[in-house]
Amino acid sequence: MGTRMRLFEQQTLKRLGVLLTVSVCAWAQVAQAQSGADVLRQIQEAARQLNYVGVYAYQQGDHIESSRITHQFDGKHEKERIEVLDGAPREYLRTDDEVQCLLPEQKTVLRERQRGDRFPGLLRIDPKSIENNYSVSVGAVALRVAGRHCRPIEVVPRDSHRYGYRLCADTESSLLLKAQMIDERGTVIEQIAFTQVTIGAEISDAMLVPAWPTKDWLTVRTQHQKIDLAALGWRVNAPPGYVSTSEVTREFADRKRVHQLVLSDGLATISIFIEPYLPERSEYVPQGAAQSGSVNIYGVRVANYWLTVLGEVPASTLEQLAQSIQYMSVASPR
Repeated sequence: MGTRMRLFEQQTLKRLGVLLTVSVCAWAQVAQAQSGADVLRQIQEAARQLNYVGVYAYQQGDHIESSRITHQFDGKHEKERIEVLDGAPREYLRTDDEVQCLLPEQKTVLRERQRGDRFPGLLRIDPKSIENNYSVSVGAVALRVAGRHCRPIEVVPRDSHRYGYRLCADTESSLLLKAQMIDERGTVIEQIAFTQVTIGAEISDAMLVPAWPTKDWLTVRTQHQKIDLAALGWRVNAPPGYVSTSEVTREFADRKRVHQLVLSDGLATISIFIEPYLPERSEYVPQGAAQSGSVNIYGVRVANYWLTVLGEVPASTLEQLAQSIQYMSVASPR
């Protein structure tokens, strides 16, 4: 009987193996039929339109930080709660693109608008544009992340002005489970991944309530207004494939006003901060290049302004951009 049982097990495993092979092949054929833009769009839609709750870990260099995310979609609106589990306690509450950052030690709520590329979101612009700057390919063999099968996706830059990415999206739902940023040497310089996740479960409103009562806390709204930097005299030659996604002036508590220009190719982002140059200040980034984890930084003085250019892009891209920025004084209207 034992022999017959082993034979039955072998036949069953063989049959399951055939079924698994057919399933993987079919999935690979479907993936190959999709364009890179389709695959990335599915990931973005899954991040917005699914209910999910889980814990993810973010690693940059030696720094690792874990957070718990609870995301709800009711068919029209998104609601989300992110609890940072390491370091100083803080939470992020989001409704669509409005975000509240809760700082219990200061009893303060910071209100701002949310970017769409926060994990497990990915994109800032139309994914069709991304294919001009990256080649996107889907692997034929499923991997596993957080106990779930996911399809590996290679996003390879077409030039030296951006890093590459390795993604893994859930095979059932397309939710992004893992993302790695890869430099020109093939080294992972930043990664974020779920360590545990439940997709499609019911998310009650009680799960989105903050851990602290905030009724009497100070509320601070980030002040900014849209501007036209070109009209103000600035000439910025964006690296190939990057476009302006935001031009604003931000006002801080000490009434200091800083212009900010955000450039993006859909995945990578560069920020340029422009402020009046004050010789007595010591907190400027040193002239030239610096690095903090995966973020490269370049400081440069242009006319009577100090520019801080930073982004998760190659240092050479930032240097070329920073050195090419020009300022032409605009005459005041009489």
